[in-house]
Amino acid sequence: MNITLAEAIKLKSILSKQLRELEAEAHRVAFITVEKDAARPAVTRTLEAVEAEMDQVRKDQRRLDFLIYAANSTHTVEFEGQHITLVEAIELAIQLRAKSSFYKTFSLANKEEIQYGFAEAATVYRIALFDPEEYRLKAQRAEKAAHQLSNRINMKNYAIVLDFDGSNYF
Repeated sequence: MNITLAEAIKLKSILSKQLRELEAEAHRVAFITVEKDAARPAVTRTLEAVEAEMDQVRKDQRRLDFLIYAANSTHTVEFEGQHITLVEAIELAIQLRAKSSFYKTFSLANKEEIQYGFAEAATVYRIALFDPEEYRLKAQRAEKAAHQLSNRINMKNYAIVLDFDGSNYF
């Protein structure tokens, strides 16, 4: 059975959550509380059984990570006239969002504003050496590019098929 790269990415978080739940279960089944000389109650699952399941999940997690990393390193998307690997595209989308946020801070500035408390006898102004409107437009362009790139990455994630059986998890 195969899964798409998009499903594999979702499965990574499912496996991490399952490991946390199994660790909590291991702590619950590792101990019992009984009165002195009383018979021990039957346990539904042993610590060893939980550990074995944890080992299987970890093994699947490693295999899945390898497949995701390999796919992200070998498959490409087209963006701004060039083909870039998915791993680079993911990083570029993150950087474009950060760039947009950076530009937005400058877009909110006033072109000129009075600065109070700087001088007693003279009026002091803070003057922007850039055009805030230009930075608003730059922020929009960077955000739009990030959305376009993210959409291409997502489309590719659904097109790539990985040799992994995820039926034990979903």
